Amino acid sequence: MSIERRPILFFVVFTLALYLLGNGMIPATDPVETNYTQTAKEMLASGDFISPRIFGNFWYDKPVFFYWELIGAFSLFGISDFSARLFPSVFGMIGVLMTYWFAKRIYDKKTAGYAALMLATSFGYWLVSKTIITDMTLFVFFNAVLVFFYIAYTSENKNWYYLCYLFAGLAVLTKGPIGILLPGLVVTIFICVRRDFKEILRMKPLGFVIFAAVVVVWYYPMIVLHGDDFIKNFLGVHNVLRATQSEHPLWNVWWYYSVLFFLIFMPWSFMTLPKTLAKYVKAYRENHELPKFDQTQLFLLIWAITVTLFYQNMATKYTTYTLPTLLPISILGARYMINHDRLFKRTAAVWTICLVALTFLVAIPVTRNQGYSQWEAAAYLKGICKPDDLIVEVGDYKVSLTYYSDIKVYRLEPKELMKDYLPDGKSWKAKNFMPFMAMEDLPKDKQVYLLVQEKRRHMFEKYMNQNEWELVRTFPRFELFVRKPQS
Repeated sequence: MSIERRPILFFVVFTLALYLLGNGMIPATDPVETNYTQTAKEMLASGDFISPRIFGNFWYDKPVFFYWELIGAFSLFGISDFSARLFPSVFGMIGVLMTYWFAKRIYDKKTAGYAALMLATSFGYWLVSKTIITDMTLFVFFNAVLVFFYIAYTSENKNWYYLCYLFAGLAVLTKGPIGILLPGLVVTIFICVRRDFKEILRMKPLGFVIFAAVVVVWYYPMIVLHGDDFIKNFLGVHNVLRATQSEHPLWNVWWYYSVLFFLIFMPWSFMTLPKTLAKYVKAYRENHELPKFDQTQLFLLIWAITVTLFYQNMATKYTTYTLPTLLPISILGARYMINHDRLFKRTAAVWTICLVALTFLVAIPVTRNQGYSQWEAAAYLKGICKPDDLIVEVGDYKVSLTYYSDIKVYRLEPKELMKDYLPDGKSWKAKNFMPFMAMEDLPKDKQVYLLVQEKRRHMFEKYMNQNEWELVRTFPRFELFVRKPQS
């Protein structure tokens, strides 16, 4: 089996082997992955596959499609770390196959093979293919809109446009309005730059019926069932607020995605972009002319640049937001690397070995032993807790404790500070659906297990009588105490 003789089979086997490897040994991590797994777990237990819920509360953080993936995996293979990471890996494979197919149509077989392998082995793509988040599913649906747009645009068969509407609907079911607005912006800019406004009339406007039929499957029952609460939180907090108010102000800098590009497209970013830019700079100095791009290059560049600039101008920034740019960038990078066969093949082979090593030497030990998941503490508590025992935590709420133990864990705060954390209107506090309890309200007649995180140990020392608590065990980044019932 080789990439030249059987490319599809090669990429199916290669990507599934690379992305599924070690997944059963990587626990779900806090704070993001366990939000998804716990929500899917509660939806599966409730039998309600429409309304996402967490800790018994309806939860409007993301649309439903990724939860359906998790529910499907849990139903087929049981609730496990491997099951939770299954569909991100499968969609990672699909994204690579789509890249190969698209690059082959617009260029040639060799470009397609190089582009698919560059994408498959880029650090960010590999990482997200093993991560329990929506972004790999969005990568496929979001980019499929633009793939089928360009195929339709360059083809006599305009029925390809119908697939744009189908995948836009699926993208909106995965991430929200951005699933149609941002691909639509890329298409609009391309049409305007080409001044080909007549093409708008050929873009099968009846396809919006397909789009509506897809999104109505979930959005209509959610509006009927939850009304203003869903609209206010899903659109107001999790979409508008993300765009206008930074959830992580430290990351809201103008160079964020420019620097991030070199990390997520590593190692290929260091091998393609600097040399390509140097070539264009040299040509400009010699001829005093800006580089000329053909239609396909222009579309791929508009695709990558528009997505990057769009998210750069959003207040909230995440490392995965610009992941869709890796498809067009991989194709453009492949056009450079096909002239450097030996370098490309050696780099791909060495880097693949590095990714396997990262799985076993970094991903598995770090997530299991460095406090990014509290799976070990959850297993310990599940083994020693009696039904009447109370579990409380001082520090950021670790959903993994509940997910792995099936025990209700309360976030403990002083009563005077409680208002700073409880959900209140259109703010990031609207995400705090975890169970809360005031320190002053801890019952005296129950055995209480207290988890104290290192970074908030000062709260424990300031507000609680330490003499009442006995240290039971230490875990990475926090300590476990117990207080016996008091007579």
